[in-house]
Amino acid sequence: MRIRYNAPVTLTFTIFTALLLTIDQLLHLGLIPAFFTVPGRGYFDFSNILSYLRLVTHAAGHQNWTHFMSNFAFILLLGPVLEEKHGSVSIAGMMLTTALVTGILNALFLSAGLMGASGIVFMMILLSSFTNIRKGEIPLTFLLIVILFLAKEVINSFQQNNISEFAHIIGGICGSLFGFSRGKSAKD
Repeated sequence: MRIRYNAPVTLTFTIFTALLLTIDQLLHLGLIPAFFTVPGRGYFDFSNILSYLRLVTHAAGHQNWTHFMSNFAFILLLGPVLEEKHGSVSIAGMMLTTALVTGILNALFLSAGLMGASGIVFMMILLSSFTNIRKGEIPLTFLLIVILFLAKEVINSFQQNNISEFAHIIGGICGSLFGFSRGKSAKD
């Protein structure tokens, strides 16, 4: 038996993010706040190219190992299945799109900064409910996940915390849109 690098996008993203967090915490360089956090509304510097990069790179920035593990437990569980179903290039595109959309919307509408891959996590959660979709059908699992997901995020949005429920909801919307668009081409 040999170990296989079975999900290149998922594994590369996980390894890169873990190395980034390790280096940042060991060397105290401040890389994550400087390069891997989207500033909140009013702080986006339109004249700085780095600001535009942060709209995507924020997905790799994590505050600590608890934050990292809570995101990557899901990414490592769902990513390989989704990557096998949709292909590495498609999943990479979905992840980049979700990071970009959550980054842009955060910079436009929220005063707090944004870091982490939770938007991608929720994209994968909702997208995974479309695994066995057939043309012209809406999976009951999708409806139940949406109900549970929305209820949880709406309730959590009223709590004082450092979690971006907004990114979760936007990520879930992205996953739903990807699932529906892919479902239109599914065979009966």
